Amino acid sequence: MIDRAALAAFAAVLHSGSFETAAGRLHVTQSAVSQRIKTLEEALGTTLIRRTRPATPTEAGRRLLAHAEAVGLLERGLARDLAGVAAPQATPVRIAVTADSLATWVLPALASVEGVLYDLVIDDQDHSAELLRAGEVAAAITASARPVPGCDAQPLGQLRYIGFAAPDFVARHFAGGITPEALAAAPALTFNRKDRLQRAWAEAATGARVQPATHYLGSTHGITEAGLAGLGWAVNPDSLIAPLVAEGRLVDLDPRVRIETPLVWQVPRQNAAALADLTAALRRAAPGAD
Repeated sequence: MIDRAALAAFAAVLHSGSFETAAGRLHVTQSAVSQRIKTLEEALGTTLIRRTRPATPTEAGRRLLAHAEAVGLLERGLARDLAGVAAPQATPVRIAVTADSLATWVLPALASVEGVLYDLVIDDQDHSAELLRAGEVAAAITASARPVPGCDAQPLGQLRYIGFAAPDFVARHFAGGITPEALAAAPALTFNRKDRLQRAWAEAATGARVQPATHYLGSTHGITEAGLAGLGWAVNPDSLIAPLVAEGRLVDLDPRVRIETPLVWQVPRQNAAALADLTAALRRAAPGAD
């Protein structure tokens, strides 16, 4: 049986990044936190926390942290279901959120839910299901309607994407039109090496597979700003780009071409009750909401 005080100290260290901050949150001394972690590690026979700055979990620690967060969610769900049960203070919840959703519509939904401390894992929507499958997050926004085993999947609509570039960039690189050769030669702006939106857009626009030279910028807003600065061409949500096109600051590279990416909220069934209010908030705010 895992001691609850030791488990709370362990989770607090990893959520805050340090023993000192965890002690402040728990209203105990730093030595008390250290002793609780030591006792827990001795009981389990393994090191759980790397004493780095910030503190990070070992593989065993990562699995125990997932357990601690699951316990917190179960207590939150119990408080919702049973009158008279005190809700835990600000339950930490680790969820996978797509960068483009974070930049466009997710934040107001998250802000509308009380009693949650978010630990957002930002990843491509095509890969966030892997985090859920591995048990590294409590829920995820994915691109797949096929539920991860043990999860419920709820559609959130679609994000629509525009291919764009600055007017001067278009004049320099696409004077002869949007061709496979021009798209391959002109530098693109890509979120990370998992991101295939630029290639999907180029194939939809030209009918050819294109492998563009690219800059990597791990930020949706950063890609927009880099496009405005003339660093490259890119593909981003139309809610961000269309107003800039209307102002003449960016050019819609091909108004006939739009990429539609589905968004699906997946929650393990054991977390469904605890996250019901978050699920409802996301469904209200999502691009597919009425």
